[in-house]
Amino acid sequence: MKGDKPEEPGPGPEPSGPPPPTEEEEALLEFHRSYRELFEFFCNNTTIHGAIRLVCSQHNRMKTVFWAVLWLCTFGMMYWQFGQLFGEYFSYPVSLNINLNSDKLIFPAVSICTLNPYRYKEIQEELEELDRITEQTLFDLYEYNSSNSLAAHARARRDLRKPLPHPLQRLPVPAPPHAARRVRRAGSSVQDNNPQVNRKDWKIGFQLCNQNKSDCFYQTYSSGVDAVREWYRFHYINILSRRRQDTSPSLEEDVLGKFIFTCRFNQDSCNEANYSHFHHPMFGNCYTFNDKNSSNLWMSSMPGVNNGLSLTLRTEQNDFIPLLSTVTGARVMVHERDEPAFMDDAGFNLRPGVETSISMSKEAVDRLGGDYGDCTKNGSEVPVENLYNTKYTQQVCIHSCFQASMIKECGCAYIFYPRPDGVEFCDYRKHNSWGYCYYKLQDAFSSDRLGCFTKCRKPCSVTIYKLSASYSQWPSVTSQDWVFQMLSRQNNYTIKNKRDGVAKLNIFFKELNYKSNSESPSVTMVTLLSNLGSQWSLWFGSSVLSVVEMAELIFDLLVITFLMLLRRFRSRYWSPGRGGRGTQEVASTPAASLPSSFCPHPASSSSSLPDPAISPALSAPPPAYATLGPHPAPSGLAEASTSAHAPGEP
Repeated sequence: MKGDKPEEPGPGPEPSGPPPPTEEEEALLEFHRSYRELFEFFCNNTTIHGAIRLVCSQHNRMKTVFWAVLWLCTFGMMYWQFGQLFGEYFSYPVSLNINLNSDKLIFPAVSICTLNPYRYKEIQEELEELDRITEQTLFDLYEYNSSNSLAAHARARRDLRKPLPHPLQRLPVPAPPHAARRVRRAGSSVQDNNPQVNRKDWKIGFQLCNQNKSDCFYQTYSSGVDAVREWYRFHYINILSRRRQDTSPSLEEDVLGKFIFTCRFNQDSCNEANYSHFHHPMFGNCYTFNDKNSSNLWMSSMPGVNNGLSLTLRTEQNDFIPLLSTVTGARVMVHERDEPAFMDDAGFNLRPGVETSISMSKEAVDRLGGDYGDCTKNGSEVPVENLYNTKYTQQVCIHSCFQASMIKECGCAYIFYPRPDGVEFCDYRKHNSWGYCYYKLQDAFSSDRLGCFTKCRKPCSVTIYKLSASYSQWPSVTSQDWVFQMLSRQNNYTIKNKRDGVAKLNIFFKELNYKSNSESPSVTMVTLLSNLGSQWSLWFGSSVLSVVEMAELIFDLLVITFLMLLRRFRSRYWSPGRGGRGTQEVASTPAASLPSSFCPHPASSSSSLPDPAISPALSAPPPAYATLGPHPAPSGLAEASTSAHAPGEP
């Protein structure tokens, strides 16, 4: 008001430094002081359903126990489902996708053999000697004079040369023990009404021994026909290996027109550019149409018998080696253009006097490699050298593996398979125990003791041709006269039994639709994450952020455990008597020994409780968080020393 003296401002209080930190202020990293505080904070603030019920029902122990058990069971069920999902993912299951495609198709390669093993001129004399020894062996074993049936022309018997090694013998079979016969007789309650046959108990075979004759065994057969053929084949292989392998045979039979009378594809005649020739030791001359070396690629744009390969074959038996080949007709195999023809494994025979129609359907298989399947893309990771120099197939690998084992164990190569450079084919004149080694190795190969079937994995991409055959008599009775007349004039066909000397073959696609079977992963990473999220939402109704909350909870648990262990370690080894520092040392020091700045003002000395301004670390209740950083006691004491002076004291 007017007339009043304005009050003069008195000396105000001097600034006393920064205020002490309050509980609301947070440090850079803070952690709860106890598990209980951490658990209560998590349950009150998490987005996981059901967790808050553990806190809000804490005054009702029954509800608390119920929700705790339910929450733990739900948590366990969810992670059990997680284990199932991860187990399914790491089992790498696949799904099969089947697609039906329609397009022009590449015609496969077709290999045809005469089933007539022939005699090379350079080994003609040795083969004739083998025939004479075989004739004598058949007479000695079966008292059968086969001189007229073994040769087409009359051959005079002459003195045999030195007998061949490993002669064919008749071996007695040991009779079963008397006790076994008695048990067999007692166990048979049905009377045998068949008449008794006077049959000798013996087998036919030949002996094979190792290098030093310390171990021998007999390769025996219950059938005499099988024994004679295998024995003849064994000696034929040895003779055939003596032929020079770097020279091609100049044979009259190596002419396409001598074996194939007519050849047409898509109604066009074949020529020499469409086929290649090779020789098989057992099946004679072989021809492959439309292989990778053919200049013209055959394509099928229409299905049906008139839009494929049609052949008229000569199946006449020229009696080249009748003991080696006991069937008549021709052998055929359908395979990929860049694959070798394994006539022993996948071929089939044609019957003379019959028209055989082979309809094909194509099927492509594409497998997943790596963790999803045991297949190889090109065989580069297979520990077997490809001796065929063609595309990798499982059969190529298996035969190459056997040949490698043959070379390693026996010291020579088997003549049926390709040989590496610098390795000779097996011949008992140079390798006298190779037969013993071969049959032992063949037994180990059949039982997979060589590991070839384990090493040779399936290719990831395979093209399969499924074949179905139909047969009809050809030529018919009404048309055979003019058909044979045309063949005799055009192809010099003069066989007496005309129907047994010819056969017809048709190979074609029955449809241009083909199946492609491809594999794909059943459970991808996207599918796995989707399934995990579905399970998490089903059991807890939460999201990915809830997973982060769980990770934060686990991290806080680990940090609190570490801090508690560290506090226990410091209290044990950093005691006041050992020069340790900390709040425990301040609390245990008498007041008389403290500096004057640590003592309370005399006016307030009557109070038994410490002043919060003097020692907030000792008097204030413990804060809800533990601050990560330097120990707070020294700074608290320093603040207490600045705030304990009397009012007005500088």
